Amino acid sequence: MTHDPALDRAIALLDRLVSFDTESSRSNLGLINFVEDYLLALGASVIRVPNAPGDKAALFATFGPATDGGVVLSGHTDVVPVAGQKWTSPPFVLRRDGDRLYGRGTCDMKGFDAICLAMAPEFMAAPLKKPIHIMLSYDEETTCAGCLDAIRRFGHDLPRPALALIGEPTLMQVADAHKSVATYRTSVTGHEAHSSKPWLGVSAVHIACELVMALERIGRELESERDPLGRFDPAYSTVHVGVIQGGTARNIMARQCDFYWEFRGLPQTPQNRALEKFEAFCAALAAERFGNFPAAKIETFVETEAPGLCADPDSAAATLAMKLAQANHTIAVPYATEAGQFQASGLPAVICGPGSIDQAHQPDEFIDIGQLAEGLAFLRRLAGQMSN
Repeated sequence: MTHDPALDRAIALLDRLVSFDTESSRSNLGLINFVEDYLLALGASVIRVPNAPGDKAALFATFGPATDGGVVLSGHTDVVPVAGQKWTSPPFVLRRDGDRLYGRGTCDMKGFDAICLAMAPEFMAAPLKKPIHIMLSYDEETTCAGCLDAIRRFGHDLPRPALALIGEPTLMQVADAHKSVATYRTSVTGHEAHSSKPWLGVSAVHIACELVMALERIGRELESERDPLGRFDPAYSTVHVGVIQGGTARNIMARQCDFYWEFRGLPQTPQNRALEKFEAFCAALAAERFGNFPAAKIETFVETEAPGLCADPDSAAATLAMKLAQANHTIAVPYATEAGQFQASGLPAVICGPGSIDQAHQPDEFIDIGQLAEGLAFLRRLAGQMSN
């Protein structure tokens, strides 16, 4: 097998990227500074897109002609927390064991970021007739909104790409559809009273439990609205409650109880489908139970809404990605990505990246070196395509 210097660069770059603790609750500026310096030293055109507080930033780099068109390779820099997970080795130190590279973000998705950066010298040297852009975002793991400021600038002070390839881990298969995700916080305010006389109050915990069961029923109802092509697993939209907290003592009827829940919808399903059903139930329950307690209430707050990615059989992004991946079909994935944000802005988008989503968010997260090599081959074919 011919030795590939780009693979050595990718592993070395991944080592540096993993060393930055970029959990979504933290700043990513240390990583962004490193990447910016690396790309500027190569002569690339680099623009930083900071968030409003200034503690995070996206990065947009261009290779080839500084014009509209071409392809944007999109990856995120943030990772999920490691707290409470049992790691064999320090999560922010890259560890090699055979053909596997371990560390937080190796798979999701600093491995893709690393191969894009490793290919930067080749992008610079290629006779590109259409531009290749690299875009690194933030907050994908929490809101999928860290890419939006940069996307809004496309066609203004940033070149507008013709299509987007998002490198989330798909084992280098081309995914042209994914579910949406919406996350909510529901807050129940009750009326405190001694638990021995429950008619003197209303328990926020009891009401919250009824609401959680209502969401369970809504989820079961949604199971009947299945994906007609059966491409998703599961083949229907889902509802999940992840956290519930409230009350102050066993013998006090709780005044407050909050719970956090999500809706993951098929791409063609309205993103507020579960919320509408839920709010109708909330209104009926409040009318029945809160009559004597005017301060009691149920409020639901939208925290995150990330659109789904709808399959488009005529998508230029899917056509190009399948050619580069040497594939003859596409897949659908159940998780949400930034691809839906690109599509919502009018850019054709697909997902194709190294690593398996089964390793994402796990302790001892890893990526196979062979997947990095396959990703590099994909990007080399892209450089050739953009040079024709």
